Amino acid sequence: MDKNRKEGMKHEIKGGAKELAGKVTGNKVKEVAGNLEKNAGKVQHEVGKQADDERKREKKEQEALRKNANR
Repeated sequence: MDKNRKEGMKHEIKGGAKELAGKVTGNKVKEVAGNLEKNAGKVQHEVGKQADDERKREKKEQEALRKNANR
């Protein structure tokens, strides 16, 4: 699993908690900061997912090339 996926998920959770704490306490600054961190985490998670998908594609291509070379 790509490092960005792990870090992104961590920021999503942390940001969600901050956002909720801001809502509960009426602290708009904390609420907005939490929302920003949560959404940045979603983006980072998606970047990691794309990197994982690319690695899988490359691995399949390499396996196909090896298989064809052995024929």
